[in-house]
Amino acid sequence: MNASTLPPVLALWSPPRSMSTAFFRMMAQRGDFRMHHEPFSDLAARQPYVVDGTPLTTPEQVFWTFVESSAGTPVFFKDTTEYPHVRLFDELPFVERVTHTFIIREPRRAIESHYAMNPGVTLAEVGFEHLYQIFERVRTETGRAPAVIDADVLIERPVETVRAYCDTVGIAFDEGALSWSPGERSEWSRTSHWHKDVADSSGFRQSSRQYEVTVDNNAKLAGYYRHHLPFYEQLRAGALAVPAAG
Repeated sequence: MNASTLPPVLALWSPPRSMSTAFFRMMAQRGDFRMHHEPFSDLAARQPYVVDGTPLTTPEQVFWTFVESSAGTPVFFKDTTEYPHVRLFDELPFVERVTHTFIIREPRRAIESHYAMNPGVTLAEVGFEHLYQIFERVRTETGRAPAVIDADVLIERPVETVRAYCDTVGIAFDEGALSWSPGERSEWSRTSHWHKDVADSSGFRQSSRQYEVTVDNNAKLAGYYRHHLPFYEQLRAGALAVPAAG
């Protein structure tokens, strides 16, 4: 596929703990994108985002670095929505310069996994409401619904889901990218403790982990679930249509 037909900057937005890093790992396996992991979350956490040894400290620097470098190699970045990144759309030409896509997961597992990693997680940091704000901004400004991946479907039908995603964003489908060698990636080194499952994986898979604190036995998590479920359901209503396996 000619590189000129690829979207120059392709973004994947996700609530935390929703398999976005596994999807990132698959996109890295393709080898045809320059990969960036959670750049705007790094900045929101008051950490510089380093590109080619240069620390970038503002969203403007990161954004224009991605746009400029995409003239040579298409750029893929994924970011998580514990922070309200929609405000960036007021400051930068995000819709004009970036193809925005989304991945969601049934909030129960996302919330329980997030709490297990960070018991101090707040209602806003669960991220589905922030994700929906970005989705609505993109849909309003483009006049069309952007691609939404349902991570639960991705696990069940990875070939069909990734093929549907590639068709939607206009990139070649590469079935070989659906498997990879386990190991850490330099792109996520700063937050590697969050990504151990992906580092140990070789493809898309459902975790069998059972959590001690759940939506069913913890009032705070139950409240988080009730708040974020409507945003998840609205996003899921527009998820990619994925044919049955086989």
